[in-house]
Amino acid sequence: MKKIYSLLFALLAVTQVALAQSGSVKGRVLGADTREPLTGATVLLEGTTKGTSTDAAGEFSIMDVPAGTYNMRISYVGYTFPRQSVTVTTGGTTDIGTISMNTTNVVGEEIVVTASRRPEKLTEAPAAISVISSRDLTELPSFNVGELLNKVQGVEVVRSGVAGIGINARGFNNAFNVKMFQLTDGRNSMLPGGTGLPAGVYNTVIKEDIERVEVILGPSSALYGPNAHNGIINTITKDPRLHPGTTVTIGAGNQSVLSARARHAGVINSKFAYKVNAEYTQGKDFEFIDTVYNATLGALPEYDVDFNFNFKRASAAVYYSPTQNMDVILDYGIGQGSNIGVTNNGRNQIDGWTFQYLHGRIVTPRIFAQVYNTWNDAGDTYQINARTNNYYTLRALGQSQEVAHEKSKTGAAKGELYPNSPAIAFPGFIDKSHRLNGEVQYNNSYGGFDVITGLSFQRDVAYSRQTYLDDRNGDIILNQYGAVAQIERALGDRVRAVLGGRIDRHDNYGTQFSPKAALTLNALAGTFRATYGRAYAAPSIQFQEFYLNNGALAILGSGAGLTIQNTETGATREIPKLEPERVQTFELGYKGTPTDKFYVDLSTWYSMSEDFISPLTGITPLMGKEKVIRKGSEDVTEAASNALNYYLTYLNYGNVNSWGTDLGLNYYLNNNFSIGAKYSYFNSDITDRDNLDNDANGDGKVVPAESSLNAPKHRYNFNFTARDLFNNKFFGSVNVRILPEYNFYSGSQVAAKENQNKRVAPLLYNYGPLGGFTSVDLSAGYKFTQMITLGASVTNLFDTEQREFVGSPVIGRLYSAELRFDFGGKKNKNDVR
Repeated sequence: MKKIYSLLFALLAVTQVALAQSGSVKGRVLGADTREPLTGATVLLEGTTKGTSTDAAGEFSIMDVPAGTYNMRISYVGYTFPRQSVTVTTGGTTDIGTISMNTTNVVGEEIVVTASRRPEKLTEAPAAISVISSRDLTELPSFNVGELLNKVQGVEVVRSGVAGIGINARGFNNAFNVKMFQLTDGRNSMLPGGTGLPAGVYNTVIKEDIERVEVILGPSSALYGPNAHNGIINTITKDPRLHPGTTVTIGAGNQSVLSARARHAGVINSKFAYKVNAEYTQGKDFEFIDTVYNATLGALPEYDVDFNFNFKRASAAVYYSPTQNMDVILDYGIGQGSNIGVTNNGRNQIDGWTFQYLHGRIVTPRIFAQVYNTWNDAGDTYQINARTNNYYTLRALGQSQEVAHEKSKTGAAKGELYPNSPAIAFPGFIDKSHRLNGEVQYNNSYGGFDVITGLSFQRDVAYSRQTYLDDRNGDIILNQYGAVAQIERALGDRVRAVLGGRIDRHDNYGTQFSPKAALTLNALAGTFRATYGRAYAAPSIQFQEFYLNNGALAILGSGAGLTIQNTETGATREIPKLEPERVQTFELGYKGTPTDKFYVDLSTWYSMSEDFISPLTGITPLMGKEKVIRKGSEDVTEAASNALNYYLTYLNYGNVNSWGTDLGLNYYLNNNFSIGAKYSYFNSDITDRDNLDNDANGDGKVVPAESSLNAPKHRYNFNFTARDLFNNKFFGSVNVRILPEYNFYSGSQVAAKENQNKRVAPLLYNYGPLGGFTSVDLSAGYKFTQMITLGASVTNLFDTEQREFVGSPVIGRLYSAELRFDFGGKKNKNDVR
């Protein structure tokens, strides 16, 4: 807690910084077509970090603006407004009166915050960034927000089931993917402790409370710290003062899907507002029984797999404004889910996994500070393959079906079943980890320079009771400290430069420096950009401290290094200590509207990775004459011994280069219809089997499992969208996704042409490559009144056989319908600050 107190002290100290003489700007924003207030429109003064949003009456006020003349930009989804010059005088208030915004469906006018941690126009952000808007979400008649990411340029979405969505970018996916860093309202929303995985279906946010989702591709450690090395997904929830009222949604679909969600937000007075959210969703996944191998019994079908899934989530937040320019926000959320999860060592039956947080924020025009705690509980989760081996072993030992069923899940001590009976390993996981974060940022403008600085702290506490981590000596505790600085400067009317850097101090990996640089040029009604970024990914606690021995194999984290001994000669060899993965990326891009109806988004990039972290990889030959005898300096000969002399761990590659291009085109036929196309290309020299830098396990050869991209080289997406038809009541879209066939290797999990339909590891089976299909998705909706909207969608319209992820079922046609009710939301302007 001392670190948090230090951050809060720094916050209080920063608030005492003297501000330059300033004035304010106010006004009101209406829709030109309806003459109704536009609630939540973003108002930004160019060349500053000053911005705000309109309230329920469409009114806004920007305080503490240094005297001078600025271009004012106003953005609202579906509307457009040209820049307007505004002059601010010292001590005065500039009232620009009422502004009318015209309707448009052209993207690019949105204001985003994730790329630079300050408000800026989407097309001018110095990064490859895309936005999923609140309107996009409203027009998605499904509980699964991840479906929309299929339409985001450069993002690779794989569907592992009805509810399961995996998100990746720029290749190198695996069955335990931690490469996309996820935030919610600036809060790290990855699972705490050992795994570091995305919260996924256990997250606490319901669709109706999402204001927008901002997706950045490429290294972002310079602003967001460790593990923001491949991209960021930042979910921004709705402010109750800008989005009051009650929304209730009821949905249903095939696979027995039922979903009910509710959001209520209210403004009590000029100082207090609140919101509460809740969801319950259930269904049944497509059935798929994987093959598990036993050393003596051979191939076995997975035992007692439960295909039902459910997840429930709830959250509440209170907004308090002690002054006109300060918000104090306190929110809490909890999510719980049960489903089947894929790892690179088989599948897990996840049962009651719970994720929760408590988050406090202070927000002013100059300062952002937050402190939050995140908790994790694995519930009754267990390894399906371990339980399967337990069950059939018990049956082979003569135990009844009832005893085998029970003890395969609970495990049994040696001699528990009968005199001298063998021990049966507990197949479950205990994970009651938690994470504490603190952060403070300060921004200001000095002599034409926009400056952002910040400090951060993270403390992970992993607790597994030795069920999957080597925490025999107590909780595993890791601290990380960070400091960041970024400077932006306009170099004339059209050119802007950005320089930034971050220093992180990690308990296990020392000091890491992550710089960034960008140069942007406004031209062709858009922005050209050239960027450079360096980032790193610290191995998760699981990668460092994994410990699992089920008698057939052993998985050992390589955070301290491993020593392997030949059982015949006594000779030893070393597996080096796992190091952070580092990546440097150079990128060129353009985003803009060269004509009024044509929107272009182009990014091309080249990345250089060092110490690339492998998936879980075998380091000894099956049934060979090698065994692990030491972990670091600790003797583990007895603790890690297993029947097959088979050991797995995580390894560093040498140097891996990758490159690619993402191109998005949208043409707006008129204000009602648009067509779009997206194309992505990805490649890497990791496929070079003659380059021993790609020899992950050090056996002197590069095999397919060490050289796969785990992503197709080419991906295509086409869409047609209709909006605001029949008196602004109808909306609809058609989306076509083309995913070519590709091989996938993730440790023991393999989906490839080579050795198809054969055993590929001691426990698993290869059912063939992924992809190789074209999927057509339809959605449509009708707004009967301001209160009632009905929507329906069909995913995979032609029921094409789709395998998108290793260890997952074939995905068939999915259809769903949702009925949404919106109550209230209009507040007297005097009730809103």
